Amino acid sequence: MDLKNKQMQEQLLTITHGFEDYQRQLGAVSPPVYFSSLYAHPTFEEYMRAGAGRDENAYIYGRMSNPTVRLLEQKLAALEFGADALVFSSGMAAATSAILSVCQAGDHILCMRDSYRPVQSFMASVGIPRLKMEMSLVSGLDLEEIRRAIRPNTRLMILESPATFVFSVIDIPAVAALCRERGVITYLDNTYCTPLYQNPLNMGIDLVMHTLSKYISGHSDVIGGVLVSRDGGLIREMRHSTREWLGGILGPMEGWLAIRGLRSMPARLAMHQDSAMKVARFLEDHPRVKAVHYTSLASHPQAELIKRQMRGHAGLMSFEIDGTPEMAAKMINALKLFGKGCSWGGYESLALCPMYGATEEAARTSGVTRGLVRIHCGLEGADNLIADLAQALEAMDKA
Repeated sequence: MDLKNKQMQEQLLTITHGFEDYQRQLGAVSPPVYFSSLYAHPTFEEYMRAGAGRDENAYIYGRMSNPTVRLLEQKLAALEFGADALVFSSGMAAATSAILSVCQAGDHILCMRDSYRPVQSFMASVGIPRLKMEMSLVSGLDLEEIRRAIRPNTRLMILESPATFVFSVIDIPAVAALCRERGVITYLDNTYCTPLYQNPLNMGIDLVMHTLSKYISGHSDVIGGVLVSRDGGLIREMRHSTREWLGGILGPMEGWLAIRGLRSMPARLAMHQDSAMKVARFLEDHPRVKAVHYTSLASHPQAELIKRQMRGHAGLMSFEIDGTPEMAAKMINALKLFGKGCSWGGYESLALCPMYGATEEAARTSGVTRGLVRIHCGLEGADNLIADLAQALEAMDKA
């Protein structure tokens, strides 16, 4: 059994049975949801020991920890081959907690230009003016650019790969090695690939983030985030400082829903991938489509790097029509199966122009056009999605 297959088998066991004690669960194959806000102990001394020892599996108060939530953390840490994990009430709570835990006033942050925009907005509105941090944007694709941008006070680099506009991919081991050499902690958003298709910690990244709202939960009914690290001490410090004091713990019901979502994630991802590959090939051959950005296509400019780093592809892609942004919007409105909305990773297909409201200059800076169309291929079936896209592209011409 080769290493990749061995790791995949370990992940499947983690998803199905990992860290679960059916005997302790009274034989229930689905873990209980612990809604309790506090936990009583047999003696006062045991209560004091539970609080003083900061044992991750000792429970005192719901703002600090919860057994259902802890089970999810254990599973996600194992899936990413990390030492430990910490889950939050949203992906933004996870991202901002990473910044607040790693950085302090006067520190400099390097941020990939194509990373999650709300994180950049947080820095622009809070991190820089109120917390006196500094931030520089880089492409992430050029090692020399990163090397030049690192300052003596650079503490953190924020990355996302693949990025979710034109799905560019960074050389994860090379960027991680450069940052480690210069004493910079690396944070990478791995939401697109999930732990099943890419494991950045194994490539040298320090902190991995996932938005639980996407493929991990998979049903568009959970808001949550997670941080996973190779350094258990870093997670422990975040648990008992940043998350505890800011109160950003995930709720027990959301934790249970995310555990439920994990059970079907391998099967769902396989179908998302199969549909998206067929849709991408259809779009690439369509005369009204100028370019398709999807990681599985041989035409992707970083196809060889993708093969080295990723084991699979998700349901998200973007494409550019031969027409104006207004025509792209008309094409989206003509779609019947694709909802018009943000986010992705659920069972449903979605479509939007993410830069439609931006200025032309802002779009160019992001390396895209205002008419860039981003779609998520859900579980409606490839033939159904292709038929819907075909009629919408035809309707766009008629309009």
